[in-house]
Amino acid sequence: MSHLLVQGLSGLASAASLFLVAAGLTVIFGVTRIVNFAHGSLYMLGAYLAYSLVTWLPRGHFPFWGGVVLAALLTGVIGVVVEVLVLRRIYKAPELFQLLATFGVVLVVQDLALAVWGPQDLLGPRAPGLRGAVDVLGERFPLYDLVLIGIGGVVLLLLWLLFQRTRFGVLVRAATADREMVGALGVNQRWLFTGVFFLGSALAGLGGALQVPRESVNLNMDLAIISEAFVVVVVGGLGSLPGAALAALLIGQLQAFGILVFPRITLVLVFLVMAVVLVVRPYGLLGKRPGGHAASVTLPEPPLAGLTGRGRAVVALALVLCVVLPPFLGDYALVVLSELAIAVLFAASLHFIMGPGGMASFGHAAYFGAGAYAAALLVKHAAAPMEVGLLAAPFAAGLVGLLFGFFCVRLSGVYSAMLTLAFAQIAWSTAFQWVEVTGGDNGILGVWPSAWAVPKLAYAYLSLALCLGGTWLLRRVIFAPMGYALRAQRDSALRAEAIGIDAFKVRWLAFALAAAFAGLAGALFAFGKGSVFPTTMAIPRSVDALLMVLLGGVQTLIGPVIGALAYTGLHEQLVRVTELWRAALGAIIIALVLFFPRGLAGFRRA
Repeated sequence: MSHLLVQGLSGLASAASLFLVAAGLTVIFGVTRIVNFAHGSLYMLGAYLAYSLVTWLPRGHFPFWGGVVLAALLTGVIGVVVEVLVLRRIYKAPELFQLLATFGVVLVVQDLALAVWGPQDLLGPRAPGLRGAVDVLGERFPLYDLVLIGIGGVVLLLLWLLFQRTRFGVLVRAATADREMVGALGVNQRWLFTGVFFLGSALAGLGGALQVPRESVNLNMDLAIISEAFVVVVVGGLGSLPGAALAALLIGQLQAFGILVFPRITLVLVFLVMAVVLVVRPYGLLGKRPGGHAASVTLPEPPLAGLTGRGRAVVALALVLCVVLPPFLGDYALVVLSELAIAVLFAASLHFIMGPGGMASFGHAAYFGAGAYAAALLVKHAAAPMEVGLLAAPFAAGLVGLLFGFFCVRLSGVYSAMLTLAFAQIAWSTAFQWVEVTGGDNGILGVWPSAWAVPKLAYAYLSLALCLGGTWLLRRVIFAPMGYALRAQRDSALRAEAIGIDAFKVRWLAFALAAAFAGLAGALFAFGKGSVFPTTMAIPRSVDALLMVLLGGVQTLIGPVIGALAYTGLHEQLVRVTELWRAALGAIIIALVLFFPRGLAGFRRA
């Protein structure tokens, strides 16, 4: 009994830490409608700043807690700088472009933290007077964790008083309910947004600062916390502070007791919870159906048109170069060419559901990885040739897309995107922990192409043929009856249903088709690398696909091609030129979002 009580207290401590971060994220989203991917970076900065302050200041109660508070306030100021310089300029852009900008901030902050604090993990001092443990029915429980539970409760109470008893809180709640009406009543939205960003960033910084006595400060803290914070916010209901508190409590307790029942489930438990909640309650536990400011993927655009004569000439020239140039390239250039072709198909498959379909996906790597693993397992365990693996990969990925898509396409906006992320993390966890089949973290090695495709030139031609052919087929579908139906339900689901289009069925089939082509790209990637690892379907891979599509432009057919070439080429060159390639790439992404909000191809057409 005492052991269970201690586990419950541990869950409360984790819930308190998670709530501090998620509260800031949900407050920011509630008012600004920005899905702030950089919130985890602010958490990390809070931890680094607190480490520097508490180790520089003299030892004692006041210097330690003063350093924690000062770190939170400095993080709030940094959040204000990000809001003023970057986000204030793109408030009217679709949410996915704002997400792209905040991801650029993540890359910049990672390299800045690396340059200032170095790559090593930093161990901070214990909180003065809180080094020991207390006795709980014969079990020892850390005293600091007990204080952390109290801090979480105090912060929740203070936030409630702020939002219920102050004019600022009333404005925040009003803006959360109807942002446009608040602006129409004469409220200065700029100052309101900036104030909310300071509050949310300071909460993230406080959450990070309070972790210094509990764990090492490192460069992986941002991505580790942001996924769990997103889960808490979505499970509780976007923009709902009580929902965030309830979800943090629920997830903290499930993690604490889940490790006792089934230790392996802890990696994916939070995403299982999110998937179940979104399937049962599409807008979270305490969330409400979004109003007129719901997440949007596309901008108002004229109907998609086919290539003009000039466009056909450019495409024909590109195809001729793809046929003529490879024999004159070296082995390294041929490998890069194959990777570029794979990136184009991967981006085109995601664009198929984002552009014509109007459905965002934060977990498209699940299908890329499903195709890679299907091909690798056939080669490794069934001694199948490469040709069989390439045929099976899109079929397997399409089946996974049918299964996941059945639930994802029922939702819309951010909720749908977060459910795709949840399913992708479940797939990643399966690959990571099913060691007997997938090899776990060791992966599957020896996934080589057939003898005729072993030469780099032959494999480059194979990749070009399959990837460009797959991209062309997706384009043909867009202008087929299914494509017109897909765009019709995107523009007006009610009108589409009124003329006899089964919107759900169209979205579901499109989702599975996109998954199948992503699986083909994944299989080519596996044979090109000769191995498959769980990272093939991890979150960074999904983010890469999003970046390609958004950089190229969601509203154009050529956008994913240009975006894939630009992003992959930039990444390849920056890694070779500078050690701070993340900061350089992040700065370029931010600049593109600020000056080319429709993407490179969209800007050219405009």
